[in-house]
Amino acid sequence: MQRGDEIGPDQGLIGADHLDSNIKLIYAVATNILINQHADINQTSEILRNENLLEFIAVQDNFLTPTGRYADLLLPACTQFETWGVEDGWKYGDEVILMPKLVEPLGESKSDYQICSELADRLGFREEYTQGRDERQWVEWIIERYRETRFPNIPSLDDFVNSNVGVYANPINKPAVALVDFRNDPKANPLDTPSGKIEIFSKELYDLGRSDEVPPIPKYIQEWESPFGPEAEQYPLQAIGHHYMARVHSTHANNDWLDEAFPQRVFINWIDARARGIEDGETVRIFNYRGAIQLPCRITSRILPGVVDIPVGAWWMPDEHGVDRRGSVNVLTSERLTPLAFGNAQHTIMVQVEKIKGKTL
Repeated sequence: MQRGDEIGPDQGLIGADHLDSNIKLIYAVATNILINQHADINQTSEILRNENLLEFIAVQDNFLTPTGRYADLLLPACTQFETWGVEDGWKYGDEVILMPKLVEPLGESKSDYQICSELADRLGFREEYTQGRDERQWVEWIIERYRETRFPNIPSLDDFVNSNVGVYANPINKPAVALVDFRNDPKANPLDTPSGKIEIFSKELYDLGRSDEVPPIPKYIQEWESPFGPEAEQYPLQAIGHHYMARVHSTHANNDWLDEAFPQRVFINWIDARARGIEDGETVRIFNYRGAIQLPCRITSRILPGVVDIPVGAWWMPDEHGVDRRGSVNVLTSERLTPLAFGNAQHTIMVQVEKIKGKTL
């Protein structure tokens, strides 16, 4: 936000030498990443609350998420059950999934498409945006495009709906084999690498001259935060976060039934718990220099000593002291980028765990 005009290719900017200005407006649609799923939540919160840095935030979503609480403008979007939709399988699988409209939108909520259409209308280009189609008509148009390309035998939308099957898939006649064309004829079907072959040594990475962070061959590189670094003296436990059965990323974190079935807890090995005088079910504080969360613990031998696990996706809920009482692991994670792709590096974090009086089950 405050360094937008300083960002260039060295920070992953593509197509320009630098940005012309700092970021002043964010329009967040169907995402809780602005605060909850972003690293170093406490620092991010300070940036989002500073109107000298970020002047306006619009959030369009189904629920009032932690991200939504930072919005200057909230646009309530209806769910996928209240509008028409269609998609192909994850990562372009060989199936088409129909999502018919089942019920009318609740309250004043509208579909994402309707919201954007009305915004386009106010900006003077509704017809160019909608091309005269509503949600159902766009689904029908997409199905026709599927028929012309990947799914020649897909039924019409009316037949698709009347069948009540919900999914159309191309038949699988042979097993999928990775790089099958390359394996059969490497010269005729080269890979998308400089040599056209499988590369163990990358000349492209070597030419970057950054072998300390981006080596041209696979090798071990110690993480920025590590059990082997000086930070481990103060924060000796390595924290990881796994996807939890109760949530899809942070979706369903506001579902109290799922929260009851799969409560948010920190998992810790009994060796580490015993060293800290912690008993199963007790509330503990997990912290590092970026922030602190407070959770009941689950002592288990199914996690390695020296490691704690905080399931990802819990909605951030800080108390008056700034301690998160719901257990969002991103209070503790770092915003530092990966050195090559400039991607999200919320991987290795070092923390300390201490006992808090009282027990929460």
